[in-house]
Amino acid sequence: MKSKITMKYIRYTPRKANQILTLIRRKKLDKVFGVLSFINKSMAITTILNKMLKNALANIGYLHNSCDASNFILKEAWVGQGPTLKRFVAGPRGRAMPIKKRTVHITLVIEKIIDK
Repeated sequence: MKSKITMKYIRYTPRKANQILTLIRRKKLDKVFGVLSFINKSMAITTILNKMLKNALANIGYLHNSCDASNFILKEAWVGQGPTLKRFVAGPRGRAMPIKKRTVHITLVIEKIIDK
């Protein structure tokens, strides 16, 4: 059983988001929640990922069943670049210096581990 969840237009850079997702890819969800609680990156992205994973578990029906989070695995996690917000700030000698505020689209796929 799979559950796919996507969150779009998150104000975070794709490179930093991909660094965090490489830490949690292909791991059991109980370990993923532990890793996310100790990551020393921006707290905003870790709370967003926690919410996304809990929402994906709820979509599967985890809350109604007496399953353990260790029965699920984060099978796929990837980052897509969203639209870039272009802003300008005053530079030296009256020039305009561009600022690029990047956004990301994050997609997570969790799957139940089938015991043999």
